[in-house]
Amino acid sequence: MKVIICGAGQVGWQIARHLSGERNDVTVVDNNPELVRRATDSLDVQGIAGFASYPDILDRAGARDADMIIAATHSDEVNMVTCQVAHSVFAIPRKIARLRSQSYLDAIYSDLYRRDHMPIDVVISPEKEVADAALQRLSAPSAFDTETFMNGKAQLLGLSIEENCPVVNTPLRQLSDLFSTLRSIVVGVRRDGTLFAPEAGDQLLVGDDCYVFCHVEDVSRTMEIFGKTHKLQERVVLIGGGNVGLAVAQALEKRTTRVRAKIIEKSRAIAERAADALERTIVLHGDGLDGALLAEANISRADAVLAVTDDDKTNMLAAVRAKAAGCPMAVALINDPTLVPLMGPLGIDAYINPRSTTVSSILRHIRHGRVRSVYSIGDAEAEMIEAEVLSTSPLSGQLIRDIDFPEGVLLGAVLKDGKLHRPSGKLRIDEGDVVAIFSMSADVPEVERLLQVSIDFF
Repeated sequence: MKVIICGAGQVGWQIARHLSGERNDVTVVDNNPELVRRATDSLDVQGIAGFASYPDILDRAGARDADMIIAATHSDEVNMVTCQVAHSVFAIPRKIARLRSQSYLDAIYSDLYRRDHMPIDVVISPEKEVADAALQRLSAPSAFDTETFMNGKAQLLGLSIEENCPVVNTPLRQLSDLFSTLRSIVVGVRRDGTLFAPEAGDQLLVGDDCYVFCHVEDVSRTMEIFGKTHKLQERVVLIGGGNVGLAVAQALEKRTTRVRAKIIEKSRAIAERAADALERTIVLHGDGLDGALLAEANISRADAVLAVTDDDKTNMLAAVRAKAAGCPMAVALINDPTLVPLMGPLGIDAYINPRSTTVSSILRHIRHGRVRSVYSIGDAEAEMIEAEVLSTSPLSGQLIRDIDFPEGVLLGAVLKDGKLHRPSGKLRIDEGDVVAIFSMSADVPEVERLLQVSIDFF
């Protein structure tokens, strides 16, 4: 597949890394020659320095025979014009644009993206993705990572194994025997910084981080088995009232279970905008690092604090200060992946990586087959892929025990006739079933082969 990626920032670079690693023909375009050089030096990609919306630049990037263009520059308008040029001049069949401004994303204006208006096939909103991720973290407070699959029927939980974990040093195959009715399975383990797909004889050790795929009805029981408490979040303090903080607060206000939320925002203009847009949420104007203001927000009685400003270090310090003041759970928005190893020593419970959430949402639209969802795990080390099984797939009609999955691949669950099943050797996968597959990045091409379909479905 020939792909042009416009924008060589963090998101563009990660997408280029994914696609070039899977032997696609990738060209990166950016008006910053330094970013282009970084991409071409570290990845197997071609690079063009110039403005992505200029027809001559796209022509040099190979737009005449490209299959897809991904516009992920820092400017919404450049991304929109790039897609328009790609459609009108070069007839590129698939166009994905990252748009930040809420006005462009408003549902009442969605007609704008029709082929005869502004021809964008897929619109990705980083702020919406990050707000959704923040709400996910609140839904499973003892997990360092979480994502929902199978139309909300299943959840991927990232759990740290501590000394109080009842199943530590227990072979994974014994977990199936001990908890025969539990619809959950360990699909990934990170040990000493290395992520791998475990085998049935592997044990969980203290200090491991594991990824568990489970039925939503079994989340509480799974948490208990892994030594975690599951507590509802009724009082939440948000530090940062920009697009992300505002979207999280609005979502919390819509919940049927009452959540008392407060926002602390440094900018008076942004604080006033948030106060106007919200009904029940209290908005405080001031610095989220100010101890007196945190005390005014009653941080010691809050169930969780979400630090979602546009500055990583502010988010980390605010999370640490909130924990020191007595808040049991702190979640920080972290753009820079090199800061993530500091989370543990600083006592921050979970983090949200906007780059990872945006990359995941873009990958969902560029995978082969009937892929419904993709979640990028760690620093693009693995993926959780949800896909519909079609008649042309090698999986169709096979018993699970007869399928030759690669070493770095594990089946997390099968959705059959609306019912979620934990994988077992005797279970047969049929056309129309939905499967959730954990795959190390190196094995993603083989997973795509197992999900392969005729070209009509691409």
